[in-house]
Amino acid sequence: MTAPTQPFATHSPATPDLLYSQDEEDLRSAVRALLADRADAPTVIAATESDTPYDPRLWSSLATDIGAAGLLVPEKLGGQGASHREAAVVLEELGRSVAPAPYLTSSVVATETLLALGAEDGPAAALLRELASGARTAVLAVPFATPPAGAGPVLAALYGTVRGVADAAAVDVLLVPTDEGLYAVGSADPGVTVEALVPLDLTRPLAAVTLAGAAGTLLAGPDASAGAVRRGLLAGAGLLASEQLGIAEWCLTETVRHTRERHQFNRPVGSFQALKHRMAHLWLEVVSARAAARNAADALATGSPDAPLAVAVAQAYCSGVAVRAAEECVQLHGGIGMTWEHPAHLYLKRAKADSLAYGSAGSHREEVAELAELPAP
Repeated sequence: MTAPTQPFATHSPATPDLLYSQDEEDLRSAVRALLADRADAPTVIAATESDTPYDPRLWSSLATDIGAAGLLVPEKLGGQGASHREAAVVLEELGRSVAPAPYLTSSVVATETLLALGAEDGPAAALLRELASGARTAVLAVPFATPPAGAGPVLAALYGTVRGVADAAAVDVLLVPTDEGLYAVGSADPGVTVEALVPLDLTRPLAAVTLAGAAGTLLAGPDASAGAVRRGLLAGAGLLASEQLGIAEWCLTETVRHTRERHQFNRPVGSFQALKHRMAHLWLEVVSARAAARNAADALATGSPDAPLAVAVAQAYCSGVAVRAAEECVQLHGGIGMTWEHPAHLYLKRAKADSLAYGSAGSHREEVAELAELPAP
């Protein structure tokens, strides 16, 4: 599988485009085919039974063969020169499969943080090239629940512990924001301990990162790193909405399929009016979530000044839709939905965990109120 060869389309910041381009659909087809082959439900369920659910072969195919790892990276730094719109499509498909892969944390948040430093040479640019090629992975060493508005140093220096870092056990480099600036630290370097925590979402493990005398590389000073971390978390929150959209779409599709096939009183249970109403209501919510997620991705891609508002709106809405869709999926599957053998529980856990990632829906509603100058009474 290879990335689309046609140049990616660009859009005017003044006219948000919520539709998918042909390039984006081609990318979706490639990613969906890969995940169907390497990350189907039985494979993902089996992977969650281990402490390290990541599949290196899956990541190599996604990051290198398809070229998804470098979508946000300019061509001059070895990337695809695409945008957040294309990265959002990848995350929709990863949400549909809940595949354990450090794409959001490495290819979006960490990559966007490094891009915000604006370096065309030096250690930050060199690391970007490695991330774009898929040769290395990185995470921003902050708690997964950190909202963009709460970005800041997590340690005074390269000493101390940061808890709740998503995908820290799967990556090669930790980007650590300190009072001295942003450091790049090898996850296997002396003085670095990555201790696995017990997560709700087994497909995206959390870890506690402890630094004690680690020798890191300073990438930027405190002022530049503060803005870069904010930009990385903003991109993460905005594109997380696309992952939540993928979760909700899978849950709705699977629920409709099941209720068509499951019969009671010699009728498909999906023909019962009460269930029809529940699924119709969920469909309306998923359609609205798609609009919100696409608007956030487009605002980030075009550098719109309204990007923080678009991201806050998307997170305030999409996180709740993903949770409701997963809950309905479990309930409307009846007894089978409550078993470990059915993947519904993985989607519910991912949706619940995502609802707190990069800020809760409540914190994003407060951000919407502030940005729209509509403070709560």
